[in-house]
Amino acid sequence: MDFDYENLAQRWDILLDKLARIFGKRPEDLNAVLFLIGVQELGKGHRFFTKEEKQDLMHIAICKVLSFSGVYALEGIDQDGWPHWKALRPLPFINTVEQEKLLKAHVLLYFEQEVFNS
Repeated sequence: MDFDYENLAQRWDILLDKLARIFGKRPEDLNAVLFLIGVQELGKGHRFFTKEEKQDLMHIAICKVLSFSGVYALEGIDQDGWPHWKALRPLPFINTVEQEKLLKAHVLLYFEQEVFNS
């Protein structure tokens, strides 16, 4: 899947501004946006989450957004309502700057296809 990395910073700022209008606060960084996606995908609304649950929510978000490129597929939902993902193929080895770009591009795709397009 090809992504428009040229306009990534501009599109990211636009997304953060939209989220600020929705939530009343601009997310600080990629991790904050991933947390929001995780909460959305869990579908249980906003509540207190333990540190471990927050890590799990971030994992859910990463799997969800990378599923657009066929890296992960939803395996199922457990008895507590938490989604579980299966890795279909490994991610290429890239440095942290490129990882962040890759995740941001997938997050933008998630919001374009799943949130703002519905």
